[in-house]
Amino acid sequence: MDNFKIIAFTYKNTGVNQLGKFHIEEEEIAPRLNPLKAIFGIREIMLLSTCNRVEFLFVLNGSLSKKLVTKILRVAFPLIDDLDIEEIVSKVLVLEGEEALRHLFYVASSLDSLVVGEREIITQVRKAYELSLKNNLSGDFLRLVIKKTLEGAKKIYTETNIAKNPVSVVSLAYRKLRELNVALDAKILFIGAGITNSHMLKYFRKHGFVNFTIFNRTLSNGEKLANEVGGNALPLSDLINFKKGFDVIVTCTGSPGVIISKEIYHSLVGHDNSRKIVIDLAVPNDLDAEVVNLFNVNLIAINNLQEIAKKNLEGRENELSHCKTIVEENLRDFEIAFQERKVELAMSNIPKKIKEIKDAAMNEVFAKEVGQMDVQSKETLEKIISYIEKKFIALPMKMAKEILIQNPS
Repeated sequence: MDNFKIIAFTYKNTGVNQLGKFHIEEEEIAPRLNPLKAIFGIREIMLLSTCNRVEFLFVLNGSLSKKLVTKILRVAFPLIDDLDIEEIVSKVLVLEGEEALRHLFYVASSLDSLVVGEREIITQVRKAYELSLKNNLSGDFLRLVIKKTLEGAKKIYTETNIAKNPVSVVSLAYRKLRELNVALDAKILFIGAGITNSHMLKYFRKHGFVNFTIFNRTLSNGEKLANEVGGNALPLSDLINFKKGFDVIVTCTGSPGVIISKEIYHSLVGHDNSRKIVIDLAVPNDLDAEVVNLFNVNLIAINNLQEIAKKNLEGRENELSHCKTIVEENLRDFEIAFQERKVELAMSNIPKKIKEIKDAAMNEVFAKEVGQMDVQSKETLEKIISYIEKKFIALPMKMAKEILIQNPS
């Protein structure tokens, strides 16, 4: 288990606005991660990327020094300047062994999330593993790690009230829209095609909204998202020229400055004086503050949603202790499963060897005697040998597991 490592960029050590530079597109996963395996001798690897974290989970012999982390990041992110890499390494979270596993259990249970209790993370972990498996990047160890991770997370969501009230930005924004009686055929403009807006779009689509137009700097990313949800995609530069009207704007970009200026908003709204809804999830905000003063706008901003989330979270604090107990129990369960799996792998050749001994006995050593037996006697002998064969396979396996679990050293 000591060979399990995690390199984590999170909202805590990197900042949400900076996480985008570490995101790797799905089609780039294999070409970006395979070189890491070849160069550094990494046996298994997967990437977990969400709106508030990017984490590399991998299996590697030896300790994970800062120097090695620097080398790994330079290969994984060749376009990031060396000085920036050094600064990143000084802040990045590096975990090994049980500490790494505990961290992953906390992440999958949303106990380490920006929004504690958000169920979506469990699906993100599962899909990240499936993508790793699909690209032949993961193996037996990560299979067992993710299996126990998902089991533990599901137990927390089932046996505690950690996810009782909605606290995710996506679910809270959706609730706000429903409270405002926004029609399902409302014209919704999405500005930005990053992780948050992708989740928002898919969530809206799931609940029946159908009329989407997506603006994004990189048109291909916008088109990819539009194809998934059935909307239209346009380059961000076309925003000021868009004249088809809208009811709702959802914006979330990584821009350091304003995206929707009062001039752009005026161009979008034209002579329509009806009240519009703007959901601004960007930090800093994408919407010029003057827009709210000059136009008929109902603004739902990230800070408003976070206040609601904070109140909901207050009711969950008492559940954290219970959740942490489940995590520690899951760690002990993993240790047992890990030791048992080591025995299974170490003794995987036993059935083959026993079969070889049986075949040699039947067809060589005692071939003459067997040949003199009648059909019924041969069948009885075969049944007896098969019974003994199964017992001889199961018994040493069971004994070895018990010994190894009792004496893990």
